[in-house]
Amino acid sequence: MNKDNPIGVFDSGIGGLTVAKAIRSYLPNESLLYFGDTKHLPYGEKSVQSIQKFSKNIAVFLQQQKCKMIVIACNTASSVAYETIKNKCKDIEIVNVIDPIIKHISNCDHHHTIGIIGTKGTINSGIYHQKIKSINQNINVKSLATPILAAMIEGGFFKDKISQTIVHNYLKDPVLKGINKLILACTHYPLIQELIKDYYSNEIEIIDSATYVAKHVKDILKDKKLLSQQIARHRFVVSDYTNSFEESAKIFFGEDINLEEVNSIH
Repeated sequence: MNKDNPIGVFDSGIGGLTVAKAIRSYLPNESLLYFGDTKHLPYGEKSVQSIQKFSKNIAVFLQQQKCKMIVIACNTASSVAYETIKNKCKDIEIVNVIDPIIKHISNCDHHHTIGIIGTKGTINSGIYHQKIKSINQNINVKSLATPILAAMIEGGFFKDKISQTIVHNYLKDPVLKGINKLILACTHYPLIQELIKDYYSNEIEIIDSATYVAKHVKDILKDKKLLSQQIARHRFVVSDYTNSFEESAKIFFGEDINLEEVNSIH
């Protein structure tokens, strides 16, 4: 494997850019190939079989583009398609966004009540609950599906009164009462992190996967001696071109982006 090959990162839409941005921050010499499956977003409302099919096809595309690693920058796909991708792409390292969070929690004080918010697909999979309980049965886990949030963020609503009202209404749900930590189990949610912190008055730990995934990626590449030393060149690809995605990606990623559309993935 050529160490200067890109890292493939994919999500159903713009949320995975939070992970891509964190990887760029920790690994500035790594080139990224980002794939946003805008044709099929949001994944959280799709069937398990559909998510597995979309994810597998994207992973094959990224492998064909000579990516040295694939990062599933989507909690829903990480929940239900991780093993599918691993079985399909056996010769490449596959990273999901869930395990680095579980590793972080395993290093924390276990006397906590942990809240989880995410898409229906992620919450219904029960994967966070299962993995957290495997660390320590005494950790209290409270999960809440927040299906409107990803679509709201994709539509550009994450810094206004409308988004604040929707976010606060979800967080007021009695299910989340008494939590000490909150896992943002969707890579879109860091974009509304300030609204969440505002609701909790910075009194609980907000856990977002991007930083932990980036550190995990760095550790793997370092261990396998695959760290690049070249000047990074990033590509951004979508399954359905939209001006709004390109503009949002430019603003969020902080550099000019030439968005490519690939029609061969179904």
